[in-house]
Amino acid sequence: MATNSWMIYGANGYTGHLLAAEAQRQGLTPILAGRNPAAVHALGSLLGLECRIFDIRQPERARQALADVALVAHCAGPFSATSAPMLDACLASATHYVDITGEIGVFEAAHGRDLQAREAGLVVCPGVGFDVIPSDCLAACLHQALPDASHLALGFDTASGLSPGTAKTTLEGLKLGGKIRRAGLIVDVPLGYKRREIDFGRGAKHAVSIPWGDVATAYYSTGIGNIEVYLPTPPALAIGMRLLDPLRPLLGRESVQHRLKRLIEKRVHGPDQSSREHQRTWLWGEVRNAAGELKTAHLETANGYAVTVHGVLLAVRHLLAYDGPGGYFTPSKLFGERCVEQLPGSGPILIS
Repeated sequence: MATNSWMIYGANGYTGHLLAAEAQRQGLTPILAGRNPAAVHALGSLLGLECRIFDIRQPERARQALADVALVAHCAGPFSATSAPMLDACLASATHYVDITGEIGVFEAAHGRDLQAREAGLVVCPGVGFDVIPSDCLAACLHQALPDASHLALGFDTASGLSPGTAKTTLEGLKLGGKIRRAGLIVDVPLGYKRREIDFGRGAKHAVSIPWGDVATAYYSTGIGNIEVYLPTPPALAIGMRLLDPLRPLLGRESVQHRLKRLIEKRVHGPDQSSREHQRTWLWGEVRNAAGELKTAHLETANGYAVTVHGVLLAVRHLLAYDGPGGYFTPSKLFGERCVEQLPGSGPILIS
């Protein structure tokens, strides 16, 4: 395995393109990869970077393509379909794995590879973007502030907009309904399961629970057994989510998913540079223990896509110089509970 060679797979996607351009600007020279020869080579020509074309569903070809690669930054979602074969290829080729997923099932499946990764001496760390670096850091810092906490709630307020890939992943997630962690177990709940008023940093807003990745990851970072994640949502929309819940089987039909994804491809293009520069993000967290004691955390960061790009590059720098054990990690466990504060545009985590 090379010590300084790394790859962006899915480089021609919205986030992959942003990541490749910023990596090249910082002199990190990734290998660009994906399935689409024309799109990947066009980006490679633009940035002056090496390209490799392969399909991760062809295991031997994928293993060969990664044979001299120390680290893959996997950016080709939906990760429910792509994470497992890429992990297979990384374990076969002795390549560290990071990705930008926010999908609970993907985090859980990656955690299930912990023993394999430890035996191979490889790091598996999904969620090194906005999903879930900032909220994972809040969770870890809150746990430090209240070590006997039994309940954790997290949330974020953002106008970052959606890339095509994120929109498709969100669409896929609708059929799965809501998720929370209760007594250490991830349990299914209806869409829009809980509602509450939360001040994310810009005044109190009505918020609703969502099946965000921290339902999986925050448990591995903190050991707290009861976890919920919230997003600001107008009351009428929150009620609509509950009304939509019985229709989830219809939304899960392949024909319906296909039609809706085609609409996304035509109409969703991701936020432009001006939007990314001006749309910031506010995060909130809260823990409480059995005695009712509370601790609250707040954090302001750059736009979610900027957080993702710089979060991946933080992971790349860390792992290209890494000399520690293998296994499954959350971002706060691998990079430190305040690693988000190192990212451009991020403020400090404030605990009260």
